[in-house]
Order: sequence, then C-alpha cells, then structure tokens
Amino acid sequence: MRRAIGTVLLAAVVVGIAWAISLLHGQVSFDLGGVSVDTTTPAALAVLAVAFVALYLVVRVLGALWRLPRLWRGWRARQHRAQGDAAVTEALVALAAGDRIRARRAADRARQRLGDTAQTLLLVAEAARLAERDDEAEAVFGLLAARKDAAFLGLRGRFRLAMARADYPAAAALARQAEAARPGGTWLRVERTRLALRTADWSSALALADASVPKAALATAAANASQDPTAALRLAKQAWTADPSLAPAALAYATRLRAAGKERRALAVIRQSWALAPHADLAAFALSGAGDALKQYQAAQALTANNLTHAESRLLLARAALTAGLPGEARRHAEAAREAGLDDRRLWVLLAEIEGAGEAGQAALRHALVAAPDPAWRCTSCHATQATWQPVCPACGTIGGLR
Repeated sequence: MRRAIGTVLLAAVVVGIAWAISLLHGQVSFDLGGVSVDTTTPAALAVLAVAFVALYLVVRVLGALWRLPRLWRGWRARQHRAQGDAAVTEALVALAAGDRIRARRAADRARQRLGDTAQTLLLVAEAARLAERDDEAEAVFGLLAARKDAAFLGLRGRFRLAMARADYPAAAALARQAEAARPGGTWLRVERTRLALRTADWSSALALADASVPKAALATAAANASQDPTAALRLAKQAWTADPSLAPAALAYATRLRAAGKERRALAVIRQSWALAPHADLAAFALSGAGDALKQYQAAQALTANNLTHAESRLLLARAALTAGLPGEARRHAEAAREAGLDDRRLWVLLAEIEGAGEAGQAALRHALVAAPDPAWRCTSCHATQATWQPVCPACGTIGGLR
C-alpha cells in the first residue's frame, strides 16, 4: 500500500514539473557552426535533460568498462575461494576416512586454489604422511615450522615423524623447539613423557608425569639410573614415600641408606614395607647382612614380627629355620604357610627338603610338579608376567603396572 501511494505521488510530481515547464514563455536561440537554432524554452529544457541523461549513461558505461578487470579478478578469486573451501572439506573427510589417494588430490587442489596457507600446508603434509611419503611430509611440515603463526603445527608434525622412525635425538630437539613455540601444551607434555619413557630418561619422565601417573615406579627407576649418590638417595626416598608397598622402591631406598652407613634406618624401611606387602627381595636384603644362619633366622623373626600371619612371612621363617638347623620350627612354619593358602611350587620343594628322602618328602616333590608356579612380576593391566621388575610393562606400556 505504501509503495503504491509513493508511486502515485512521484508520478504527480513529475506531471506537475512537466506542466510547469510547458507553461514557461520565451525563446532560446543559439548558433552552432553555420546553423542557427531557435526554439521555445520548454523544448530547450527537454533537450538539455535528454543530453544530461545521455551523458550520465555514457559515464556509467565507461566506469563499468574501467572496473571490468577488477570485477573479473574478484569473481575469479571468489570462485577459487569456494573451490578451495570445498577441496579443504573433501581433504578433511578423506583424511578422517584414511583414503590416502583422495586426501592427496583434494589437499593439492586446495593448495592450488588457496595458496600456501597454514591450513592448506597442514592438509598437504598430513595427506603425505598418510600416504607414507615421509620426505614430502617432512618438507611441508618444515614450511609450516618456518611460519610464525603456525610454527607449532610444523614442529608437531616433524616430531611425530621423528618418533615414528625412532630418531629420538631429533625428536628431543623438536620437542624443545615446540615447547618454546607454545609453552605448557598438554599434547606436548604427553609426548615428551612418551619420549622420556622410550629413551629410559626416568628423571625427565618423572618431572613430566601428572598426578595420574604412578610416580613411585618412575622415581625408583630414576634412583637406580642416577650416578649421583645424593640425587639417588633423594629419588629413592621419594619413590618409597609415594608407595611404601612397592618392593623395588623400598629396596632402592634401603640400599642407599645402607651405602650411607644408615643400617638401622635401612632395615626399618624394609620392615615397614614387609608389613604392607611381603616380598622375597625384601627378605633377601634384610638377611644379607645378618651374619651366620642362626642370626639370619633371628633377622627373619624381626622382619616378620609385624606381619607374622602372612603366608610369605611363614615361608621365610621356614626357610631360615631350616638353614639354621631347626627342622621342627621349619616344619611348623611351612605348614602354617600352607594353611594360610600358599600352594606355590617353592613351598612344596621346601617341605620336601624338610622331610628328607622319606615318603613324606617324596609326596611333597610329587605335589610340587602340579603346584602353582612361583610368584613373578605381573602387570595389573595386561597380566603379562616378567622375570624382573621394570618401571614400565614391556607388553602394554603401563607405568608402574608390574607388581
């Protein structure tokens, strides 16, 4: 409705102007070369209006022609941008699907349409890595690393390639550069921890580990690898404080206390750990400096005093008593261990030694053939067994998994 009213009003104004011009009186005369023109004032004004409109149209056409190349370039740029964006999407989908051929084609097309942007370079590098063209991926990641706005992306890609080919020195150098480019990144912290574990750099792994990582295992390994007695003692104490039930941690701490001349403190550490989780290695340490067989039996009694009913305590006392020439005590403790639920091969072999060559000894040996295997280090995650303790499970990579 408003548009119709506006149109009517505009038409009325135009008609009014035309009517007013038609009422003007007078003559307009001018000479153009050898031609003289005489006309009325309304006709002259009409010709002037027509000339103005024609001049306006000519100026507009010339302006359009002048802008045509720039408009063409803008149209081409918009077309390339749209095609490049479509290629980026296609490359991302192909990378997610693991389609190496389409990923490379789409990434190259995106780079041709959009140029060497951080986005297109990353797509090209990832497509090359998916296609196992590591040299090409390394070169493109290098271009990314040279850009101030995307240096971390390039360093991250080169780090992953170095880790994949087990070039750990190069990976360590790239990790330091990436840390400088973007300090405190969570991904980089995790990867640096993985690198430290791969290279057995236990001190670095301990420093990088977060609260969810069992630090006792890493601190124990760091203490055992340290050549500095002071640092080793500090790390061993940290490990034992973090987890007193971990036998290797207790042994690492007690060994360094003994080396420092603190025998009583070393034995106290072993006794506290035995009270929490008895282990044969703890017993071997406690009895190693006791002296003759009788003193070793007394040392075993002192070690097991706070956890006497445990099957491991009974087994240790039985072995120490037999070595000390106390077969009655040895038999009593061995039977107590069996009643406590122990059914390992080592128990039945010990019973056979206690009973001698008689029928009871032969029966114990026969039982040993079908008894449960002796304890071993077992991973709490994958349940694989290992002959020796290690800070990281070789089978599944779980930190502190061997118990």
